[in-house]
Amino acid sequence: MTAHTDSLFRFLLPDAGVRGVHVRLQGAWREMLTHASYPPIARGLLGQATVAAALFTGHTKVDGRLSIQLRSESALRGLFAECTAVGTVRGIARLEEGQDAPASLHDLGEAAMLAITIENPGLDPREPQRYQSLVSLDAAELDVAFEDYFRQSEQLPTRLLLAADGDAAAGLLLQKLPGDQGDDDGWNRASALFETLGKAELLELDAAELVHRLFHEEAPQVMGERGLAFACSCSHERVAGMLQSLGEEEAMAAAEATGAAEIRCEFCGREYHFSLTELALLFKPEALSAAAPERLQ
Repeated sequence: MTAHTDSLFRFLLPDAGVRGVHVRLQGAWREMLTHASYPPIARGLLGQATVAAALFTGHTKVDGRLSIQLRSESALRGLFAECTAVGTVRGIARLEEGQDAPASLHDLGEAAMLAITIENPGLDPREPQRYQSLVSLDAAELDVAFEDYFRQSEQLPTRLLLAADGDAAAGLLLQKLPGDQGDDDGWNRASALFETLGKAELLELDAAELVHRLFHEEAPQVMGERGLAFACSCSHERVAGMLQSLGEEEAMAAAEATGAAEIRCEFCGREYHFSLTELALLFKPEALSAAAPERLQ
């Protein structure tokens, strides 16, 4: 696997006063797809959301993790994508049996919700600091919805393109630097060059080649690059905490038929086994004194 197969690449167009972030996932994206089979529209949305989560960690200071969550009453019941500060990604989509996601975000229904959540470590490691922003679903496509969100929330011109297929997922984010940095026509030039980029080209090219092809006349400066990889944060301890949060009666009921509770992580496929004896130990006073997570994520 080449160094650029899964990476986050930050760059600057100094004369134009524009900063950019590029993300391309291939190995990590393929590994995510080995854990679940998705129809094409849902697969594309999940890939785009995963890339967006990674892009936003290159745009906003994140010390813990950044996630994108979508919920609706359509055939796409939910979507979750996450990128951590150390560059690990994961994601999942939940669908009605035998159905695909709607082709347009407009068809998700009135109750649909799209959110960006940043979770950073707090002074107490058991109580992380969470910041959540809701994203309007007025646009038909995910990248346009996020583009509008950044323009409105940060009051800065922003361009965003996301793409995903069964082989790769990629994205490019451009934003004007705050203040008067750059010449008067800088953003117009950068935006016009961005407009020449199609989704097929975005999926095909690595960061260095793409940035050079689009912006070589703007003398781009590389600000940093880091690798990305698929990884899941599930663990025996976190699953135990999730079972504790269910309560003893419900946890024991889950193990009644077979004599053990079998939990499978939907993100990575790892399986966890808790015997009746292990479950009983989870509900002893000393075990319950440890804080349990709100959910297995």
